[in-house]
Amino acid sequence: MDKLSPLANFCERYCPICTRSRRKRSRLSKGFVKLYYRICPFCRARERETGKKPYEAR
Repeated sequence: MDKLSPLANFCERYCPICTRSRRKRSRLSKGFVKLYYRICPFCRARERETGKKPYEAR
């Protein structure tokens, strides 16, 4: 996880939806990101490179 692609880096650091979900860890935000994950290329890139879902902490 030292060097991420630009897509995965955006999800990890700047995406307002995913970063809030990781920070708050509420059921509602996790459920929303599970749905959002299916259409977001940033979320899929993060999972592909780190092996973790967008709502999971590092």
